[in-house]
Amino acid sequence: MAHTQSLCPTLSTEAAYDRCTAIHTQLGHTDLFGASWRVSPCPLFLSSDQLQFFVALGPHLLSFYRGLNRLYGESLKGLQPAWVAGYLDQGKPESLRQYSRMKRFRDEIPAVIRPDVIPTPDGMVITELDSVPGGMGLTACLSHIYHDLDDGHVRIIGGRNGMIQGFARMLRSYQAQRVGCIAILISEESKDYRQEMSWLAEQLRKEGLPVWCVEPREIRFTEEGLRLEIDGSLQAVDVVYRFYELFDLLNIPKAELVQYAAKKGWVSVTPPYKPALEEKSAFALFHHPMLRPFWEKELGVECMLELSRVIPKTWLLDPAPLPAIATIPDLRIGTRAVASWRDLENATQKERRFVIKPSGFSPLAWGSRGVSVGHDMPQAEWVDALHNALVSFPTTPYILQEFHKGRLFDMDFMDESHGAVVRMSGRARLSPYYFVSEGTVELAGILATICPADKKILHGMKDAILVPCAVQPS
Repeated sequence: MAHTQSLCPTLSTEAAYDRCTAIHTQLGHTDLFGASWRVSPCPLFLSSDQLQFFVALGPHLLSFYRGLNRLYGESLKGLQPAWVAGYLDQGKPESLRQYSRMKRFRDEIPAVIRPDVIPTPDGMVITELDSVPGGMGLTACLSHIYHDLDDGHVRIIGGRNGMIQGFARMLRSYQAQRVGCIAILISEESKDYRQEMSWLAEQLRKEGLPVWCVEPREIRFTEEGLRLEIDGSLQAVDVVYRFYELFDLLNIPKAELVQYAAKKGWVSVTPPYKPALEEKSAFALFHHPMLRPFWEKELGVECMLELSRVIPKTWLLDPAPLPAIATIPDLRIGTRAVASWRDLENATQKERRFVIKPSGFSPLAWGSRGVSVGHDMPQAEWVDALHNALVSFPTTPYILQEFHKGRLFDMDFMDESHGAVVRMSGRARLSPYYFVSEGTVELAGILATICPADKKILHGMKDAILVPCAVQPS
């Protein structure tokens, strides 16, 4: 059954269309994306209980990242199974592995946490975590627009400036007492996000923070550290916000100089150069029965219970054969236990409600690329996807994850071709943004991406509605 918005139906058709036109116009003024998605007259409303879920989720995910960092470190020291670090290091160049293990970076974890959350009929499900997320500038801009449309009467989650202020606090915590500037470095691979991050940097400068969104080639290296030319003068760079993927390092100009400056302590870099913390296989480690004692001790009872409810069962597709008496933990086809990945080949369409996707460190591991939905493809294609995942293990490990179908939402959007506001039934991906500063985490905003109901993979497609989330009016 669809969940219908409660505020939009109170608007007349003309008023709803006028709101959409105003939103579209303001987005055009910002030059973000030219509104290359469907515009809705209202935000996506969440209940007070759902808001409380997202507020509580931030500290749980911060604990999870800290636990994963500790698990990896203890695995290297022999205090946890060696295969943990082996899996998380799989396919990474040795130079990057060694760099990530430096004592200087030992306790560093991502300072921006963004899970992809699917509301299902049975509750919320987290499909993955993104350490280098897009959408921050877009969410900030949409929060501005929707807040101002109603003069603040609609309670946008995070508030009008929550995204900007949260990002600013996080950056200031890295800048400490330094007086230089902050560089958001965006690679060519991530160029689609350059406009929104440039807009965000402009808003941060209005907050008094010297932030500039630049290409890596614009950074200069001196004997004292990194420099950036601003208004004709060279300024020291104190903090680098890394908006590029670690698999792409060889294609990024001056990447080695940024690494060298961070190693020398001349500049702080976030997210840290720690590819082990950017693997989707972390969810498989969370559910592994041999590691349960570690997680229970590390997270505590409440956090362990909450994460167990929202993290779907996940397995790393390791092609190594199992002993004849062994089975893959908690993996079943119908009522049958699974002892080999090949057992999945003959699963019926109903039985293969799984997703196969790259774990990380690959151009296929972001932007919904490389994702195969088992029950949405012919069996021959499913078998090919499974074989490809197993063959790719040495360089690009893949994971198998339970598929959870999202609940339906009814949302209005502007149909420009017909000059009208129409209703769409769709499934939502909720992307909350958490910023970590001084050891604490805060929820700064939530972006909702509502895709047509027939889509199995939810992402920012042109047929999707993108809106901020707000608290349901009482």
